Amino acid sequence: MEMLLEVAARWLHFLGALVWVGHNYATAVTRSRYVPLTAADLSDPDSPRQRALMQREHGTFRYASLLVLGSGLLILWDRGWLVEALSLQGSLAPLGVGIWLAVIMVGNLWFVLWPHQKRVLGFVRAPLDERLRCSRVTFLSARVNTMLSIPVLFFMGVGAHGVGLFS
Repeated sequence: MEMLLEVAARWLHFLGALVWVGHNYATAVTRSRYVPLTAADLSDPDSPRQRALMQREHGTFRYASLLVLGSGLLILWDRGWLVEALSLQGSLAPLGVGIWLAVIMVGNLWFVLWPHQKRVLGFVRAPLDERLRCSRVTFLSARVNTMLSIPVLFFMGVGAHGVGLFS
């Protein structure tokens, strides 16, 4: 039964990563540069930009980040590798680097990007100039996560299949 739990955790980890990282890359491709919002974009709830922003509410993507981190930590804990990986010891150090980068990404998503995005979307009341400023912060925060996902994916792969590179 324990094997079945690990297989399920691995699939959750894999599928969650596809949603989370895939969203980061899709956003980077579809919005390759920052296009500042205007006051009209946010003041009229029926404006095309405002409707587009509302349609991109990222609930699934945010929760996928927690699923990826939680399932990854569960897999390592179940194998008895979690402490060694998190403390960057031995052959699990590369995997640990990936974990710590993922923790930074999750923190960035939940504690920087999402609070600012709630203002942009009007879920949290804020003056118009603050909402416009927050749109830039959300863009930059999303780009940070997109760039960090590259080394995270590298260290995940190396941790599982390329330990010899770091021993």
